[in-house]
Amino acid sequence: MNAETVIAEYQSSLRAFLLSRMRNPSEVDDVLQDVLIKTFQNLHSLKSEDKIKPWLFQIARNAMMDHYRSKSRDASVSQDDLWYDEPNDAAVHAFEGCVEAFLFALPSEAGDLLREVDLHGVSQKEYAERLGISYSTLKSRVQASRKQLRQLFDQCCDIAFAADGSVLDYTRNSPGCDRC
Repeated sequence: MNAETVIAEYQSSLRAFLLSRMRNPSEVDDVLQDVLIKTFQNLHSLKSEDKIKPWLFQIARNAMMDHYRSKSRDASVSQDDLWYDEPNDAAVHAFEGCVEAFLFALPSEAGDLLREVDLHGVSQKEYAERLGISYSTLKSRVQASRKQLRQLFDQCCDIAFAADGSVLDYTRNSPGCDRC
């Protein structure tokens, strides 16, 4: 996919995204121009075309941050100071409902592991002792299971994350993806 195609396909979505999150609509064109320039300059570094939408919207978020930093006198604006980085609660709650369905789609050992550690809050050390395996082995299994879960989600959804890793928003990649 070339830069011109990407820009043509996503420019209006990016503009709407920026308009919905910036306090001064007259500054949207400046930030959008920065986003498009960064897209043109860095598109070659994108490893998977499947990730283009979240990648573009992350560039847009960063461009807004840069814009507000440059306007600020002391350049100390953080994401906590900006209101646009708040999660879409309806989307987050709908997304949370999908987690259990995706856990059942994993191999049973991986699903059980993530249910205990991530959903029920059992410490990894405690769970390792319960299974009779070393803590480092369990940590490796947790990471591998999380990677498998992420791959399942990536097949169905484009997920936008906040800086702290929480879900801001998501969209389904295809209408046929109905795990949740």
